[in-house]
Amino acid sequence: MIWNFPYNSPLAIIELLKEENLAMNKKFGQNFLISPPAWEKIVESLGEVEGQRVWEIGPGLGVLTHLLLKTGALVTAFEIDHGFSRILREQAFAGEENFTLVEGDFLKTWPKVFSQAGPPAIICGNLPYNVGSICIASLLEEQCLPERMSFTLQKEVGERLLAQEGSKLWSPLSILAQIDYALDLVATLNSGVFFPPPKVDSVVIRFSRRTTPLVKREERVEFLRVVNDLFTQRRKTVRNNLLNGKTGAIYGKEGVLEALKVAGIAESERAEKLSIENLIRLTESLTPSKR
Repeated sequence: MIWNFPYNSPLAIIELLKEENLAMNKKFGQNFLISPPAWEKIVESLGEVEGQRVWEIGPGLGVLTHLLLKTGALVTAFEIDHGFSRILREQAFAGEENFTLVEGDFLKTWPKVFSQAGPPAIICGNLPYNVGSICIASLLEEQCLPERMSFTLQKEVGERLLAQEGSKLWSPLSILAQIDYALDLVATLNSGVFFPPPKVDSVVIRFSRRTTPLVKREERVEFLRVVNDLFTQRRKTVRNNLLNGKTGAIYGKEGVLEALKVAGIAESERAEKLSIENLIRLTESLTPSKR
């Protein structure tokens, strides 16, 4: 039996927390989404969920969980707050056969679930501002790649994910996300749709998995090492960052400068100007000179 709770009522949330002797934990970045239109946009962005395995990160009191279960999804929810976990387990979704709760820090618990059952079809969540980008990077780096993902994130993080070359926001996170997914902005959410309202605006970002990743599997490790070296110090040239990083240690000065020449990249260029295509050419240009 799915719980019937007025998720859009701050007063009801306050009363529930009081009854359960719980308090909001700033450490976990807890802000409840209380806007029904926002809920619907997030769920709609996930596409068809009936019968699909869905991971939800940080369900809180379970508003998105509630909607997902109503539409026939098989939900595994990862919740770090023990008090909220108790509500989810004993009140909100007690006896609900399509609901599984994984209690604890998502960053520590998801790898075991992944190793046992593989990736879900969908991942979603209202991600805490302090660890949102870390959660996403963790999944992408370890190649847990569902077909679709949608996350509510701090606007700044969303802008970094969506950034393109030439922007000051273009970063390893942008590149890591875009080599496996096409990203788009679903919605911008002002602070008033949350309780308590955060001091920043939020966005909903949708990830749609590419049929073919932009980077070949066998080149992925080398590609990401090159990217991380290039962005180590944004003010420095690609030449200096590569030579001072792991890439320089592996290929040496001659190998790095030759690869830049073959890839058609000026030694004086900055990393933020390089497209994914540039970065792929650079990685492929380095490989033949490997010692």
